Amino acid sequence: QVHLVESGGGLVQPGGSLRLSCAASRTIFSFHTMGWYRQAPGKERELVALISTTTGGSANYGDSVKGRFTISTDNAQNTVLLQMNNLKPDDTAVYYCRAFDYAGHYWGQGTQVTVSS
Repeated sequence: QVHLVESGGGLVQPGGSLRLSCAASRTIFSFHTMGWYRQAPGKERELVALISTTTGGSANYGDSVKGRFTISTDNAQNTVLLQMNNLKPDDTAVYYCRAFDYAGHYWGQGTQVTVSS
């Protein structure tokens, strides 16, 4: 069974930064893709960022976060990271980690990010 555990959420002022971490219960190389999604109250869950673990770490981002967020992996810690800079109130949401292997996909439990002054 796969477990994904997110951490690093919290309350931050507009313009601030946070770094989210997602620790996997097995090596991240057992997944071909890992990423982050978010869901704000009353809205559908949306893609934030995806990173490939098999093609040199190529990444894709949702339009609303391009240029502000960066996804990366810490292979030694079996962790996927999301560095979030210049945060805006519209970034307020529960952020979920997701991992894909050739059998299916897996979700973490989510971590709350609130951007407010």
